[in-house]
Amino acid sequence: MGRSTGVQHVEIAKEGEFRFDFSDCEVGAMPPFGNLFNMEVLVDPRLAEDKEIVFNAGNHTELIRMAYRDFERIVHPRAVAM
Repeated sequence: MGRSTGVQHVEIAKEGEFRFDFSDCEVGAMPPFGNLFNMEVLVDPRLAEDKEIVFNAGNHTELIRMAYRDFERIVHPRAVAM
């Protein structure tokens, strides 16, 4: 992913580094709508091969099932080889 984005060092952020950015969500259960928080959303291009995606709904008890094409239309993610 670093090569695809032009970044030399890539690592997973620690929960404490971003938990206040998603105050309406449980830590570790943020839905993939970074665009609502002024964050770029990166996806593996292979995700587009699936008709539907399933993700956390902001908590650890509910999930959202959505057509990938709808997700793509709403979020406008950037496909990046992982």
